[in-house]
Amino acid sequence: MPIRITGLNSGLDTESIISALVSSYSYKTSKYKKAQTKLSWKQEAWSTLNSKVYSFYNNVGKLKLSSAYNMRTASVSDSTKAKVSAASGATNGVQSLEVLEVAKSDYLTGGKISIKDASGAEDKTKTVSSASTLSELGYTGTGTIEVTNKETGKTTSISVTGDTKISDFVKSLSDAGVKASFDEKNGRLFVSSAKTGTENGFELKSKNADGDKALLALGLAMTSTVSDTGAKVNDDNNWSAASDAKIKLNGAEYTSSTNEFAVNGLSVTALAKTSGEISVATDSEGIYEQVKDLLSQYNSLINEMNKLYNADSAKGYEPLTDDEKDSMSDTEVEKWEAKVKDSLLRRDDSLESLISSMTTAMSKGYEVNGKTYYLTSFGISTLGYMNSAKNEQYAYHINGDEDDSATSGKEDKLLAAIKEDPDSVAGFMQQLATGLYDSIDKKMKTSTLSSVFKVYNDKEMASEYSDYTTTIKKWEDKLSEQEDYYYKKFSAMETALAKLNSQTSSLSGLFGS
Repeated sequence: MPIRITGLNSGLDTESIISALVSSYSYKTSKYKKAQTKLSWKQEAWSTLNSKVYSFYNNVGKLKLSSAYNMRTASVSDSTKAKVSAASGATNGVQSLEVLEVAKSDYLTGGKISIKDASGAEDKTKTVSSASTLSELGYTGTGTIEVTNKETGKTTSISVTGDTKISDFVKSLSDAGVKASFDEKNGRLFVSSAKTGTENGFELKSKNADGDKALLALGLAMTSTVSDTGAKVNDDNNWSAASDAKIKLNGAEYTSSTNEFAVNGLSVTALAKTSGEISVATDSEGIYEQVKDLLSQYNSLINEMNKLYNADSAKGYEPLTDDEKDSMSDTEVEKWEAKVKDSLLRRDDSLESLISSMTTAMSKGYEVNGKTYYLTSFGISTLGYMNSAKNEQYAYHINGDEDDSATSGKEDKLLAAIKEDPDSVAGFMQQLATGLYDSIDKKMKTSTLSSVFKVYNDKEMASEYSDYTTTIKKWEDKLSEQEDYYYKKFSAMETALAKLNSQTSSLSGLFGS
């Protein structure tokens, strides 16, 4: 590329002249760059909308299943003694419940321990703490204590000496898979199994005489936890053995290592011994909320699509070049670009087709047990074009919905229908969800113009974007060639003028002399 000199000799504004001469090429380059930028914004707009459509599509897919509406609610006569919930498979009616036992973990409350003096008596001038060693408790041997975790079947050996701290021993118990802690205020060790149930308990015993003495010093020695060496039992401690939970449901007995039971669609949590009843019924409110949630999701999506489709025209607005941005304030640039971006899907054919497909699915009638129902059959309808807010003419409202100011005062036909004939409501909603799902699914089929799960022509846009890249490169090359051409011409002219000026100066000097 030649050196681009300015009009030093000619006095001409070379830059401006050349810029004017190549303006048509600059215009073409800028035009295609703006078009590509606008296309990229449109791709982003569609991608964002497509994510919302796809999310709605997946949610609607779940509502095609009968289980989505086969909802049950359950209550128990005394909720302080048991908790209960019902899944879709639970049978309506009243069932008897007895909680015979609640699940417990193995639990050992150690006897109170203290610092000992030289004679082995309690030294009341000192306070036992987690940092106290076993020698301070009067133990001087080297023993071994075994902890067996019944849940895992693993037995862990713990070596103890006079130098072992209470905190060290607690950590060793925890590492062995049991819960352990030391209460400094009360001077007691607490040990329990990590889980409830007889299968998840633990055993604590010594392997030798010194181990017996260590358990005694720690306040943990008792008949069921020491070896055959016969260590003295510490009567101050307490062992609560693990147990399984047991309930009777309709006369049949069930056992669990936890307090949780799952029986024929019922989930029961035993809290205390009791005898009572469980009542199971159709969850009318739950089904109502399911329908309401579907309509809420639909309304949110359809309203947004309508807003995008009916956006104000941005005629005369195009993406700005860097030079154009430089001449504007940041606020002006932001408003300008927002004007363009807000109108990107205005009157878009793909968007119009999607809106039409979804609204048709919602307005159709669906047959249940020989009778055709519509959303209006259950008091669900739009407000009409004249009464709807801008871009919300396709939104549905439930009569009697306390959260909807437009229809809250009307008769709640939906809730009444659910209570009277929940199967018909569920059957209709399943078919409606299926129709809505299928309408979107057809738009998401792969084609030469679009990828799978895309409701817009993403392939076509990607190809168009690539074409713009090629076209822009072509016009940039042409612009550069033309600029080089004219700069060479002006450079030659400047060189010739420089020589002429030099010769003139020489002649002037010659004649002047």
